[in-house]
Amino acid sequence: MCLVVERGSRGTDAVTEEHTDKPVGESGELGDAASLAASVLAEEAARHAKQESSKVLFPDDLLPGVQTAGLSLKKGLAMGGGAATFVVLMILNSLDELQMAAIAVLAPDIRDTFGVSDGTITFIASSSGAFVVLGAIPMGWAADRFRRMPIIGWSSIIFGVMVAMSGWAVNAFAFFWARFGVGIAKANTIPVHSSVIADTYPIGIRGRIGAIDKGTGRLLAVCSPLLVGAIAAAANGPGEIDGWRWAYYLLGIPVAVAAIAAFFLKEPQRGRWEKEDVLQESFTEDDPLPISMDAAFSRLMQIRTIKTVVVGFSALGFGLFTAPVLENLWLEDRFGLESLERGAWGTAAGLATVVSLLYVGPKFDRMWRDNPTRTLHLVGALIGFSVIFKPIQWAMPTVPLFIGFSIPTLVMLNTAFAMVSPLMQAIVPYRLRGTGTALITLYIFFVGGTGGGLISFMFADTWGPRVTTLVLTVPSGIIGGWIMYRGAHHIRGDLSLNVQELLDEQDEQRRSSEETEVPALQVNNLDFSYGSVQVLFDVAFEVKKGETLALLGTNGAGKSTILRIISGLGVPQRGVVRLNGRTITYSSPQLRSQLGIQQLPGGKGIFGDMTVRQNLVMGAYIHRTNRADVERRILEALELFPSLTNCQEQKASSLSGGQQQMLALARVLLHKPEVLLIDELSLGLAPAVVQDLLVLIERLKERGQTIVVVEQSLNVALAIADRAIFLEKGQIRFEGAASELAERDDLARAVFLGKDGI
Repeated sequence: MCLVVERGSRGTDAVTEEHTDKPVGESGELGDAASLAASVLAEEAARHAKQESSKVLFPDDLLPGVQTAGLSLKKGLAMGGGAATFVVLMILNSLDELQMAAIAVLAPDIRDTFGVSDGTITFIASSSGAFVVLGAIPMGWAADRFRRMPIIGWSSIIFGVMVAMSGWAVNAFAFFWARFGVGIAKANTIPVHSSVIADTYPIGIRGRIGAIDKGTGRLLAVCSPLLVGAIAAAANGPGEIDGWRWAYYLLGIPVAVAAIAAFFLKEPQRGRWEKEDVLQESFTEDDPLPISMDAAFSRLMQIRTIKTVVVGFSALGFGLFTAPVLENLWLEDRFGLESLERGAWGTAAGLATVVSLLYVGPKFDRMWRDNPTRTLHLVGALIGFSVIFKPIQWAMPTVPLFIGFSIPTLVMLNTAFAMVSPLMQAIVPYRLRGTGTALITLYIFFVGGTGGGLISFMFADTWGPRVTTLVLTVPSGIIGGWIMYRGAHHIRGDLSLNVQELLDEQDEQRRSSEETEVPALQVNNLDFSYGSVQVLFDVAFEVKKGETLALLGTNGAGKSTILRIISGLGVPQRGVVRLNGRTITYSSPQLRSQLGIQQLPGGKGIFGDMTVRQNLVMGAYIHRTNRADVERRILEALELFPSLTNCQEQKASSLSGGQQQMLALARVLLHKPEVLLIDELSLGLAPAVVQDLLVLIERLKERGQTIVVVEQSLNVALAIADRAIFLEKGQIRFEGAASELAERDDLARAVFLGKDGI
């Protein structure tokens, strides 16, 4: 950015010299324009510099699992309470892999049974990824809110039932809906399993856990082509093609057995290993508040690593779930392979994948300890290089050569997929692991798997499996792998933000244990952006119970944005918000309102076409089930605003500006707020009206009301505030007693007259 500014400055001088023969007016206008351009560039450079300087970056030895001593798998499992949790979840995941392999191997037989086209069966087989996504989002949401073992148990039982029902389908439509049920129930295996594993076992063995989990799944999938192919072949009588049904009948039984075992597993403590690694202690938050889905997704999409790798995950989904179906169709149509022979091909590729995972799992753990950036380099490289063999594979004239060149691709893609969970477990804040993994599932299964299946449905019958695969796989793999590789440099910053959250949580736990007075409201280390423009930088303050705090500053300083974040209308990139010591950073605006945060918005806060009475009744809507309580609240509010009592049937729009502001404030006070947020109390009001409002605020203060008020008027702020904060360009420049602010001539002039005080 400095180079741009210098070029702009030099350009300004050149333009001025070139136009010295112009009239003074034109030259002045041109000079003004050039100066304005230079100012804009300088301001942009300063903003970028401020954003860079505000980034949190801790040394490697403070990052979770980085620069730590190596840990054996046996010791890591013992530290997590034994291998029972891992084994049960591994069995459930492996059985899922088995039925996934079954649909790929048996696709030609199912197509012939129902008499559908290649495109149709490819779409049905691949679209189970969409069904996984439909279940993954609510599963991830539930994993961050509730006990996870019952979720796993019930989901797995339903999964086993739906697998069996796939064999009972009488037509393609019924088979489609059976696959729908399988996908919904299967959805727990990624977000819920991943969350449980991360909280059960130490960081140092997560790569090996992921590799063994996926490797065992692939090993069973290796057997499944032969297994399901053999079942189908044995069940097929002369001239029959329905033997594939028995594969689904039998697969549902072991799933139900493992599902029952899940109910007896111990629920792990959330975030235990990150806390022990970073803070050297583990603790739990008493009565944590539920996480809002909107806030969770907003926070996750601000994690720069996730934003940069989603394209790579989409390419991964297509290579894993759509391409194998097209390859099996090609093996039957071009080479005439039956289900058992196609199963043997899948077995060869699966065995090679298992061998590679035995190497990659330990390597991932070593890479993470030494340099976490390299782990994402590894995944990106695997996805990108996986497509190199695709054009060669599809040019092969014989089955052995076709199968031989397919193996490297499948090995790299399955290895990359095995490393997705360990990566997400580290990058996503522990409170959001379920939702975070569900978000990645959205791209792998829905965008990659189902999107690829839909495109294949559109073009497979016209182009054929070979052209369809090459056109979709090669570009997506190269681009996705490269973007993922490039996005690796964000990992340290994202891990540092997680460390900062842990440190904030530890501070709050210590304050609570020391039984010191807990502030009514805490805002700590707050960064916030609108799009790419950062507007708050490391904002931190506290408000004591019964205190009135004024937020002052120039226009655009970020005052109203702070109120939006406290109310839950904005999710910060970094930082924490607490109400009475409880973290509400990811809580919904509705829950915050119920907990006692109420905001009086700037400007008109009333329904103009309604009467005063209707405004008050609408304001008390959430209490509507108790009419007596509503009436009591309205009467108490009107006691504070006697001028509104005699005009309850009058339209709100016909009131004076002061009365409208009083009505808006009365509607807020109906909820008896713990913390009252006021945005521009005196905006557009006459001095006499403002004086009346100040009297009301004083009465609220006498009642012990906690207030945060955004004000443009320094006089108003000094009249009501105990303390004041002055903001400039998203940073706090002053915090202290309101009376002290009046003595700071530079800041006081800025409040009155703008940023330059002139």
